[in-house]
Amino acid sequence: MTRRAPERAEARLLVPTLVFITLVAAVVGSLGTPLITSVATTFHVSLDSAQWTLTVALLSGAVATPVLGRLGAGPYRRATILATLAVVVAGSALTVLPLPFAWLLIGRAAQGIGLGLTALMMGVARDHLPEERSAATIALISVVSIIGAGVGYPLTALLAEIGGVRAAYGFGLFVTAVAFLTAWHSIPAAPEGRSAHVNAAGALVLAGGLFLVLFLAGRRSLWNGHLAVAVVLAVAAVLLLCVWTASELRSKTPLVDVRAMRHPAVAGANIAMFVGGIGMYLLLTLITRYAQTPHGAGYGFGLTTFVAGLVLVPFSVSGFLAGKLTPRVRTRVDAPFLLAGSAVVVGGGFVLFAAARSNLAELLVAMGVLGFGVGGFSAAMPGVILAVTPKSETSSAMSFNYVVRSVGYSLGSATGGLVLAAGTDTGRLFPNDHAYTTAALIGIAAMAVTALTAAALALHRPPETNPTAAKANVPTRRHPHR
Repeated sequence: MTRRAPERAEARLLVPTLVFITLVAAVVGSLGTPLITSVATTFHVSLDSAQWTLTVALLSGAVATPVLGRLGAGPYRRATILATLAVVVAGSALTVLPLPFAWLLIGRAAQGIGLGLTALMMGVARDHLPEERSAATIALISVVSIIGAGVGYPLTALLAEIGGVRAAYGFGLFVTAVAFLTAWHSIPAAPEGRSAHVNAAGALVLAGGLFLVLFLAGRRSLWNGHLAVAVVLAVAAVLLLCVWTASELRSKTPLVDVRAMRHPAVAGANIAMFVGGIGMYLLLTLITRYAQTPHGAGYGFGLTTFVAGLVLVPFSVSGFLAGKLTPRVRTRVDAPFLLAGSAVVVGGGFVLFAAARSNLAELLVAMGVLGFGVGGFSAAMPGVILAVTPKSETSSAMSFNYVVRSVGYSLGSATGGLVLAAGTDTGRLFPNDHAYTTAALIGIAAMAVTALTAAALALHRPPETNPTAAKANVPTRRHPHR
């Protein structure tokens, strides 16, 4: 009895620690979004150059995530978490110091590495919390990793308006330093008997492939002005990713267990995450851009950066509520069905945006619906993957899913930009209103594919427990009384 009481107290402290670190990583990783205009003004660079303060963080996060996931599967997970947070703190300091623009990009790249911490937080939860508690915590971590952007957007925009871009980045330095101290105090060591080796060559090949994919997704001007170059780079990206997959299948110490990724549940979940990520980020991009479009374009509300950031509040609040409700619903509904239902909810947000956006209240409702769908989708996703994944591979499996999510989000943002650019008449600065409707219809199609994929995954899910999961003591199906 006396021993269990401290264990329960440690568990209570561990959950807020994991959620807080995830939230900090998400907020700091998204700092580039509301500050692009301020960065361009402060450093006297073009908006395209300032956009790299966001792009470089996404790139470094996508590249670092599978490496951190593999390290997190081994005995040095605590050291990996602390080292990663130390790098993020150092990067945050670079963004605050009065240094040239190149150093700001280096700092933002270092901050982006923190995006790989989410999967490690899930691994800690699964190893050190009781099964039912860990499932709810992992779902919450997944949700927080997404809604964190909505939390940080209005706050950093306000700080930028009051004290300039350095003040906004100063907030990032403060919270990352607190996160490091919190992790030092509360993150436990990994269970004994673990081993993990990083395939350095495979990591470099994957980094090259992901860099090209995300670079091409974020460079619309390249596709418009230099199509041949863009096609060559796209082919190179595909070849690199194919080489990486082949090397991972042959490697005795793969960066990602690609064979496990071929399991129908894992493959289906990653396909749903990829297509769903395109749709979810597309709608987020459309709503925020529409809200900031000046009245002179014939539509839009001309909101400032800070007020536009407040439009994300319904997204964060409803996403958090969905994340809290989903683990309870999972006692009665399988995770793949929840994925399908959440995709339908996001599709409903697209329908609302396509049909009604004449006043700000309608945008807020659409954003709230989007948040609820994204929150439910994010909370249900780990349940699909971890049901067939050994505990020791939690960080690696989820890190791959988050790479898929990052690529999907980047393509969603790029898709929105391309559709709106195509709907912009020659000589006009802003796209026609019907371009937003066209983009919304594309989003509806993407979420329909996502819902059908998840539904197919649910309908073809075998009733018996998967042998791999059985070894990890993880049931394939949910048992509420277990």
